[in-house]
Amino acid sequence: MRSTPRPRNALPSRLLALAVAASSAGVAGPVAAQSEAPVPASAPTEYFFPSGAAFDPGIPSPEAFLGYPIGHFHTRHDRIVAYMETLAELSDRATVQIIGYTYEHRPMPVLTVTAPQNHVRLEEIRQQHLASLDPATPAQAEGDRPAIVHLGYGVHGNETSSAEAAMLTAYWLVAGTGEDVARYRQEGVFHIEPVLNPDGRDRHTHWANMNRAQPLVADRLDREHNEVWPGGRTNHYWFDLNRDWLPLVNPESRARIDFHHRWRPQVVTDYHEMGTSSTYFFEPSKPVGSWNPLLPEQLYTEITVDFAEYWRDALDEIGSLYFTKEVYDNTYPGYGSTYPNFLGGLGLVFEQASARGHIQESDHHGVLTFAFAIRNHVRTSLATVRAAVEERGVLQAYQRDFFTSALEEARAYDVGGWVFGHAVDQTLNREFLDLLMRHRIEVHELATPQQVDGTEFSPGTAWVVPASQPLYRLARSIFERTESFADSVFYDASTWTTSLAYGMPDGELRSGQLPLGAALTRVPVPEESVPVPRSSIAYLFDWRDSGAPRALNLLQKAGVRAEAAFQPFTASTSEGPVAFARGSVSVPVSIQVLSPDSLHAAIAEVSRATGVPVSSATSTMSAAGVDLGSRSFRPVRAPRVLFPMGEGLSAYEAGQLWHLLDQRVAMPVTKVDVADYGRADLANYDVVVLVSGNLGFLSGDRLEELRSWVRAGGTLVATRGAAAWAAGNELTPNIDPPGSGMPLSEEAPGEQSRRDYADASDLLGAQAIGGSIWQADLDTTHPLGFGYDRRFLPVWRDHSFFFAPSRNRFSTVARLVDGDPHLSGYVSAPNRGRLAGSPSVLADQLGQGTVVLLVDNPNFRGYWRGTNRLFLNALFFGNHITVP
Repeated sequence: MRSTPRPRNALPSRLLALAVAASSAGVAGPVAAQSEAPVPASAPTEYFFPSGAAFDPGIPSPEAFLGYPIGHFHTRHDRIVAYMETLAELSDRATVQIIGYTYEHRPMPVLTVTAPQNHVRLEEIRQQHLASLDPATPAQAEGDRPAIVHLGYGVHGNETSSAEAAMLTAYWLVAGTGEDVARYRQEGVFHIEPVLNPDGRDRHTHWANMNRAQPLVADRLDREHNEVWPGGRTNHYWFDLNRDWLPLVNPESRARIDFHHRWRPQVVTDYHEMGTSSTYFFEPSKPVGSWNPLLPEQLYTEITVDFAEYWRDALDEIGSLYFTKEVYDNTYPGYGSTYPNFLGGLGLVFEQASARGHIQESDHHGVLTFAFAIRNHVRTSLATVRAAVEERGVLQAYQRDFFTSALEEARAYDVGGWVFGHAVDQTLNREFLDLLMRHRIEVHELATPQQVDGTEFSPGTAWVVPASQPLYRLARSIFERTESFADSVFYDASTWTTSLAYGMPDGELRSGQLPLGAALTRVPVPEESVPVPRSSIAYLFDWRDSGAPRALNLLQKAGVRAEAAFQPFTASTSEGPVAFARGSVSVPVSIQVLSPDSLHAAIAEVSRATGVPVSSATSTMSAAGVDLGSRSFRPVRAPRVLFPMGEGLSAYEAGQLWHLLDQRVAMPVTKVDVADYGRADLANYDVVVLVSGNLGFLSGDRLEELRSWVRAGGTLVATRGAAAWAAGNELTPNIDPPGSGMPLSEEAPGEQSRRDYADASDLLGAQAIGGSIWQADLDTTHPLGFGYDRRFLPVWRDHSFFFAPSRNRFSTVARLVDGDPHLSGYVSAPNRGRLAGSPSVLADQLGQGTVVLLVDNPNFRGYWRGTNRLFLNALFFGNHITVP
């Protein structure tokens, strides 16, 4: 159980002792290793290991296998995979498996190393380990079972020393002949994942090797050290995979999470790089404020501190400088070093100053070499192996108690569970259930109708997550709205309420017996056996289903003409009267180029492929509302989208929207590099999408050309910073440019007192809007609001652009509610007041065209399903938006 919280600024005594030891060690660190006795960018194998390390001569070192010393080149992913396969082929201590594939179809290998006698019973070890964590089973003797360790490297593709260190660590574990490593193999099972982001790594590896000079150039201005956009940090769609362990948007993360749940390791490493002029970081992280309050304090104040002594000794031995208890945090469950903590493990982040190439000058420590960076990661990897084996009894006891205490804390929690479900949007329901089940969250069908805070939940379209379950802490993180924080400065987001991100109606169940039906064992699938009846009138599907944009796009690609309802109606169908919301799609049979048979076949196939239900109209006359031949049904264009991308623009925002269109809608878009934008004929496109960043390529004649294109009927969609740019460049006659900036303190202007210089970072950081969730009121009658059945709209805000409402009363499509719009996450009191009433979505008319300003990122990190429909509506319906 968690101990009584200590005062926010009080260091635990053991952390304080570690700090004193580190400051008095008198280590030389990178200064000596890099400046006084520099090594070349590469180094022989013995450089990386402690003196006296011996290896089986029948197993090749990475240098022998690759044909060059480690650090001489950046090693391609396929060669890393091949080396892992070679180790498994040559040694009965290792096996290799491919746990998944990236978007670019690169394999994701995991090398498992343990003693041969453990390998023959590996599945038995896994099952015994998992059984030991079940609170319903008798406790087993701790320390008798092998430690389960996952050594993960290089989630950021351009932090390349990590994967090189992985090969050396694998070599040491497999080929090492010392008594110590033999013991580690006997008493541990080690899963080595050498590259967590293969696509990004190969992007950077190609760049660094392509620009490698002979002799090497250390000047930081050299091309080798400055990747072109978007760089190698991210994956194929430019997602930061170190933020994706909770959202699970990408295949790399989904495969990895599945593997972690199969094993639930006690120790998980997450190896990174940081700025060239830094040194080395290992945990503990910043005390208290960087800790997740749902996790037992023992993890931070005892177990991590014990491990830190091993890393301290390893780096002191080679004179490497390092720091602890600063900068990095352990709060967000989507980090690779934090998610394992929610499975009862010890997740660990390591950061090494980066050469971003082979050698590079640093501000403080001379020339940083690739080999030096690699060696530091190798030494902490070896120390982690040693610590995991020697502390395995403590780790096993902690992990079992983690799940037992979760049930105890859940019983004391004032929320018994959470009910959720969308009455119409079955695609959203399936996607949210899929997320929960990938995380192994216990989910039940709703047994009886419930009303929570005015929202009705019905069996068949709603489910229940009980708080009382072994993964209570993870389940609570997904649903809980956070209000109080131990700190006011955040390394990343301050909230991750996933139900709000999905726009999923949900409620807390606080009293009475939980209405639990059968436990869910799989995600419900659409009923494929129900055929779409033929119609001679029209086929209809509801825009409230999140799969509707994909269905519409697929039909348009098949040559189908479609119309959208700008008023709600109840159609006469083969199923009887069916109600449809604004935006719902009608496919009239009589206006098609396709034959009735071909049309029906296309409709049936798209319904099957997308899971979107399609109704067959039996009459043009509706049972209620507008008829199918009304002028309220308007043609829906198949949008031709031009999407400028490239140097100076946000690769994150661009990648998130590209992923949405590519993977979720299957819509091809033209991604034009900013350097090639001048070659584009805007007349060939209906929509131009702009994201945040330096939009200087749109100036002078190009800006005027863009204005003329909008006036002629084009649709401009601008997000976040691009929205501010559009409003400041005479593209929105009814919308003024935003105010920006942030208050300097909690004090009123003119009353700000004098403060110490050392406090500036914390005081100013506390005023940043770093990522929080807010309640907007959405006009669901506006074309941008089509498909929403609630005016309640959670939005993600992580910027300081404060727009005023449009001067046109009908064009502020979504604005944060008056009073207190805060839903979850940290925000300072002054910003909380400024945000009330602030617009989130604005639309304006310029000539015959439309400008849509999405002030808040509609597809943040790819999992904000609740607002990405705003963006899609702008694409499909933007040409029908007028300003009355």
